Amino acid sequence: MAEFTMELNDEQKEVRDWLHGFAADVIRPAAAEWDEREETPWPVIQEAAKVGIYSLDFYAQQYFDPTGLGIPMAMEELFWGDAGIALSIVGTGLAAVGVLANGTEEQIGTWIPQMYGDANDVKVAAFCSSEPDAGSDVGSMRTRAVYDEAKDEWVLNGTKTWATNGGIANVHVVVAVVDPELGSKGHASFIVPPGTPGLSQGQKFKKHGIRASHTAEVVLDNARVPGSCLLGGKEKLDERLARARERAKSGGERVKNAAMATFEASRPAVGAMAVGTARAAYEVALDYAVTREQFGRPIIDNQGVAFQLADMRTSIDAARLLVWRASWMAVNGKPFTAAEGSMSKLFASETAKKVTAQAIQILGGNGYTREYPVERMHRDAAIYTIFEGTSEIQRLVIARTLSGVPIR
Repeated sequence: MAEFTMELNDEQKEVRDWLHGFAADVIRPAAAEWDEREETPWPVIQEAAKVGIYSLDFYAQQYFDPTGLGIPMAMEELFWGDAGIALSIVGTGLAAVGVLANGTEEQIGTWIPQMYGDANDVKVAAFCSSEPDAGSDVGSMRTRAVYDEAKDEWVLNGTKTWATNGGIANVHVVVAVVDPELGSKGHASFIVPPGTPGLSQGQKFKKHGIRASHTAEVVLDNARVPGSCLLGGKEKLDERLARARERAKSGGERVKNAAMATFEASRPAVGAMAVGTARAAYEVALDYAVTREQFGRPIIDNQGVAFQLADMRTSIDAARLLVWRASWMAVNGKPFTAAEGSMSKLFASETAKKVTAQAIQILGGNGYTREYPVERMHRDAAIYTIFEGTSEIQRLVIARTLSGVPIR
């Protein structure tokens, strides 16, 4: 088990500086254009693939970093560059985590490489969990997966929404109901291979922020996938469902569902994204406050501005520490006995919203225009308190974990 540390080692520092350079030289110059276009920045993703950032190897190296800091460090630097473009680069990772969390070794080896493609033929993947009537309430999920034993196929029907890369992905990972009587415990995850008949893109959403990231509905109309596309395999599913039925009869402990396993693993990473956006806005505000003069002196000479910047930096550093702690705990198998993963995501996401708003205030009228990036950063930051569990859901998870009471 790696000791918890707040100091990056030499190799991690080298990777951090490399990512920072890519974010500064490639992502930032393209940020405003792709935000306006509201399109997937394929050229930037391809550049990331060419240098090795958008690849299974790079993601695996960071994911299996024994200190747990590889992923949060990478996320912070890329999202410091721009949240929309960075999400297009890392969005495939959520689907990959879904396979890593629930799949067999054979499934991991087969499907994750197909999610990324290569530098000459870049692909993306999508994780599809939310539905029009089932966001935070995963128990209300309606997408069904029915097993056709004669053909050893699963038949999927339903509509998914808010899917990053939905419809344009090479590989879709879909969470569906296999036993409606078990509620959220009756869910399973499925790979939908490229070109599967019955899978189509629904509406593409025009969003407030992260506009360079493609978000759309995914429609499943009698989409048939081989039995081997059930993540974890049917034997494991049948055993899990049997345990869930027994526990339901006896009123026993809850069983973790497939979607929540993915979200638990990814929440500290989302916190790191928020830290990156907050840090970017803070740096713009600090530079502006030092160079902008009013009444014959830099505006940072005013306590009202200086104290805001002090609070901004303090919150950012506190958020990073919570993210690093949760990431270290996760990789070292430490249980989240106080919902530390949710804590990190909650605090970091709220920090990003507050810090980007303060940055606009410090820049004044300039901060409200698209001539300065803090306006875009503020729009981007709004998503962090919403996706992968709203702030309200994080607080609910934390309170339930601390108290053991099923708070509603």
